[in-house]
Amino acid sequence: MVQPLRLGLAGLGTVGIGVVKIVQRQADLITARTGRSVVITAVSARDPQKNRDADLSAYAWETDPVALAQREDVDVFIEVMGGHEGPAKAATEAAIAAGKDVVTANKALLAHHGQALALAAEAAGRVIRFEAAVAGGIPVIKALTEGLAGNQIRRVMGVMNGTCNYILTRMANAGLPYEVVFEEARQLGYLEADPNLDVGGIDAGHKLSLLASIAFGTQVAFDHVELEGIGNVSIEDINLADDMGYHIKLLGVAQMSGRGLEQRMTPCLVPAESPFGQLQGGTNMVMLEGDSVGQIVLRGPGAGEGPTASAVMGDVIDIARGLRLPTFGQPATVLKPAIPAKSATPAPYYLRMTLLDKPGALAKIATCLGEAGISIDQMRQINQPGGQDDDAIVIFVTHKAAPADITHALSRFEATGVLVGQPVAIRIEEL
Repeated sequence: MVQPLRLGLAGLGTVGIGVVKIVQRQADLITARTGRSVVITAVSARDPQKNRDADLSAYAWETDPVALAQREDVDVFIEVMGGHEGPAKAATEAAIAAGKDVVTANKALLAHHGQALALAAEAAGRVIRFEAAVAGGIPVIKALTEGLAGNQIRRVMGVMNGTCNYILTRMANAGLPYEVVFEEARQLGYLEADPNLDVGGIDAGHKLSLLASIAFGTQVAFDHVELEGIGNVSIEDINLADDMGYHIKLLGVAQMSGRGLEQRMTPCLVPAESPFGQLQGGTNMVMLEGDSVGQIVLRGPGAGEGPTASAVMGDVIDIARGLRLPTFGQPATVLKPAIPAKSATPAPYYLRMTLLDKPGALAKIATCLGEAGISIDQMRQINQPGGQDDDAIVIFVTHKAAPADITHALSRFEATGVLVGQPVAIRIEEL
């Protein structure tokens, strides 16, 4: 008789309780699909007395997740605590050392320590699965490691932070400024304890670095992701983009060029009628481009109890079925160190700046653009409602320009003496 697969669950927050519910509710279905039963034997959380929306009475309790990871009655250690240091890292390392397989939803842990953990797990004959760490309920890891394994991946692109997408679409739909919607998201509990993880692009950057490792056969290189959050996106930018047929999204792009691995997570203008442009609320979307398959688009809920727990259990069921793959699709020993490369693909850019009403002000800015080799496609001047009489918002849309040329032009603007505040430059991504 096949023995049950025994789970040790560390973390009883939203995702952890979601896992408990699926194991309890779908026990017969899981057994039918795997040929063995899957049971939770022990759990770990800081406060055993806390009221939780699930019956946990049948499980052994450990207040120390490391002790849970080392229990003899645990085959698979599930880590849904979060954090890239401290208990999550210590318990994951302890689980591998104790001969356990690991399933985690912790994108930060793998973005910072993925290569070392993968080496340790594979040396011990164990697996680390992390479908829930990227894009919630969307099976994008499985798509890359299995369904598209016969493809040379050319590009990975995605909207992978539901909080940022909620803020940007809420601003657009309600006409509200960033600061108001940010506070609204905080009150609704959408933001991390450190909001910059969300709005600064860090959370989404973690996810992009994991996808890039699988897609391009490199060691995880989160430190090389070009990051820019959404804090400088104004309601004026959103409205003006809409007038031009675009929406603004926090978009991640990873691709391998002849110079190295390009990874960026930045606000972009995307065509309003494109799949990314139509993405609303907390929904995530990932586009994968392979040499044989072309482009495929995966869309779904990027967070939440059910979707993320669903992804966790997908990994658990694969382990129960005996499916054992290297952590990042190839053995960690053969993954190449990523050679970082700044994005160099030319694209149109949206530029917004406030200029003093001085003679020749506009000409000075145009000269800076010309000297940087950037040609102007459109220009618009907007008087500020309630603003200073001598200030005006000026919008430029450029023809395709190299990112380095845009950066060079922006660096020259300050010396003109005609700017009020900092200019905003947003790439227009032609999907």
